[in-house]
Amino acid sequence: MKKHNFNAGPSILPRIAVENSAKAVLDLNGIGLSLLEISHRSKDFQAILDETVALFKELLNIPDGYQVIFLGGGASMQFCMIPYNFLNKKAAYLETGVWAQKAIKEAKFFGEVNVVASSSDKNFTYIPTDYTIPADADYFHITTNNTIYGSEIHNDMDCPVPLIADMSSDILSRPVDISKYAMIYGGAQKNLGPAGVTFVIIKEELLGKVERKIPTMLSYATHLKEPSLYNTPPVFAIFTCLETLRWIKSLGGVKAIEEMNIRKANLLYDAIDSSKMFVGTVAKDSRSLMNICFVMKEQYKDKEDAFMEFSKTKGMLGIKGHRSVGGFRASTYNALPIESVQALVDAMHEFEKINA
Repeated sequence: MKKHNFNAGPSILPRIAVENSAKAVLDLNGIGLSLLEISHRSKDFQAILDETVALFKELLNIPDGYQVIFLGGGASMQFCMIPYNFLNKKAAYLETGVWAQKAIKEAKFFGEVNVVASSSDKNFTYIPTDYTIPADADYFHITTNNTIYGSEIHNDMDCPVPLIADMSSDILSRPVDISKYAMIYGGAQKNLGPAGVTFVIIKEELLGKVERKIPTMLSYATHLKEPSLYNTPPVFAIFTCLETLRWIKSLGGVKAIEEMNIRKANLLYDAIDSSKMFVGTVAKDSRSLMNICFVMKEQYKDKEDAFMEFSKTKGMLGIKGHRSVGGFRASTYNALPIESVQALVDAMHEFEKINA
């Protein structure tokens, strides 16, 4: 039976990226060594790193004045590194979910944090729009896609202070005007590669403006001076990122990916909105293209477990909703084919015919 991988992360990767990474583990480009054995100081890895950075810049149209680096520690480490490097007196944050809350918690160790708006009053089911960003903030931090709750910021905002965005779960899913951001970062394990590597796109002129001393490994300046190579980087994970970027380019780039993502999301949202049994959990103007959350209508709540089991018989994996939301969550990341979304829709229709 064909499996349909809707896991929220680590998640589905392009099949060709998985296959080429597997081959490289046995023998990298015919050099007689495994990808897992090569030195990060070797010409072989330098070529991998250089192409990965170049493709990342090309696909996202990253302008001059920005660097791309790959680090460890996940996006969670960035929650600490960002205020360590950039918060002098006050930072502004938009609270749209658990990951934004975690970032806010870390920032409070370093200075004043102004939460300009929050959607916690409705369990993070919408993106706030009525707020003012303080002009004296050192930066404004947003989480563009909320994996747990299924909400997303779809546009690149104009911001009066440096804008920093956690794009862990929607990077490369749509074109982004990088020039509107001071920094973009995220864990790779949704749309870019396997767990174990974090991407950082950073405007170089942002650095060197805080008064505190910063430990070597937590300083962005360290990692920009020796790009991604100050210490041993996650070699395997970066290679798989490269394979994913090659795949995106082969399909026509990020704009083509966005068009695919819109078709997938529309297919599933239309099925939810026209259903007798299912209902979406997020305000329609805030719905994510990456994480689609839905539940059973009140009169059918007792059938949620039955649908979960039924969907497994149809090859669905990873559609159980996060405990904070309940119900179901279909993560429709870049590498998920539309055929998998159609299979889920077909399963929903079939279950509804039997049970509604």
